[in-house]
Amino acid sequence: MSSAVLVLCCLNFAAVGALPAVFFRKDGRFNALWWLTAAPFFLCPPVLLAIFLGYLSPFANGTLQALFELVSVCFSTASLALLFFTLGTHHIPIALWHQENDAPRHIVMYGAYKRIRHPFYASFLLAFIGAFLAAPHWTTLTLLVYAFSILNFTASKEEARLRQSAFGAEYETYMRNAGRFWPKWIDA
Repeated sequence: MSSAVLVLCCLNFAAVGALPAVFFRKDGRFNALWWLTAAPFFLCPPVLLAIFLGYLSPFANGTLQALFELVSVCFSTASLALLFFTLGTHHIPIALWHQENDAPRHIVMYGAYKRIRHPFYASFLLAFIGAFLAAPHWTTLTLLVYAFSILNFTASKEEARLRQSAFGAEYETYMRNAGRFWPKWIDA
């Protein structure tokens, strides 16, 4: 893995890691589930560094690794672009998902949310795909699979809460027209 790709991947995770401190409302606490969700974000940069330094050997090398790195740059760049597009969509900070006492005030269905219900999570998954491609190893693959699983679980909890809120009917319609992590291009 080249040093430029390592820096890009680590900057991507740093941008994601800064969200709770600089963007989200802080009227709740980090509970155990939050830490379980955050764990792969904390673990991936040191794993990438270990692979870069040669402590772990990636699956690919040579030309194949160069191709993977090129594709990794695309995924990491897309992750950052979607992250900042999503930030720009919001006019006010939103609650962290784990704040159980948080009742939805409105549903955002424009901007980054037009075709994806969870664009932040989609951005996070793109970062993990980029990291895996930059350093294809069992550890980065495991972190990608774990991140997808825990974010899918979290998204389903959020969606259940929104369906039970005053916006339930509106959210059900929105769910038919927007994908969870990947866009739906045909309206239902």
